[in-house]
Amino acid sequence: MQQYNHRQPLEPESVFLRESPSQTAGPYVHIGLALNVAGLPEREHEIVNVMARADADGPRMHIRGLVLDGNEVPVDDVLVEAWQADAHGRYVTDFSFDNAFNSLGRAAPGMGVDQAGWWSFTTIKPGRLSHPDGPEMAPHINLMIFARGINIHLHTRLYFDDEGEANAVCPFLNRVPTERRRTLIASRVEDSEDGEPVYEFVIRLQGRDETVFFDF
Repeated sequence: MQQYNHRQPLEPESVFLRESPSQTAGPYVHIGLALNVAGLPEREHEIVNVMARADADGPRMHIRGLVLDGNEVPVDDVLVEAWQADAHGRYVTDFSFDNAFNSLGRAAPGMGVDQAGWWSFTTIKPGRLSHPDGPEMAPHINLMIFARGINIHLHTRLYFDDEGEANAVCPFLNRVPTERRRTLIASRVEDSEDGEPVYEFVIRLQGRDETVFFDF
């Protein structure tokens, strides 16, 4: 019987496969997906941490975050991907660098924040969207974490501390035990120089206050 190896193209030079975050996790995550952080020349177009331009529809805001290991030490070789709805609760699936807002963004320490270990996103407050069971979920941002030692990326969610009423009835958030929900809540800490709100979110990979991670 003839054997086929589907992992080897017959004409390798004719095949171009973009690297995925999972394939580049580890010491190569920045080399593949955050070239400026790795000290390499950027490609003409990069998916970065600015998801919304100033003319995007919806209230603009900033998020700054930190990923801590089990010793409460910042993980500086991390990459965080964000995926969120627009201000009307709809995902923008046609990513384009011409869009005023895109649902996808990538951030790593060193992109816009000089403080060690901190990463940031500039985006808009997401609107509410329906849970498959019907009720609306609270505004939230889906996050994926890639880092050395994490061979399969972690999924979590970021909710907002100034959305108390929506959080209280969110069918997704309410599936998380009460004492663990606070690990998913970002705190509004200040306003930026241009008056836009700044939220702070700390992700703990291990320990007593480990962030809630989800299987999807």
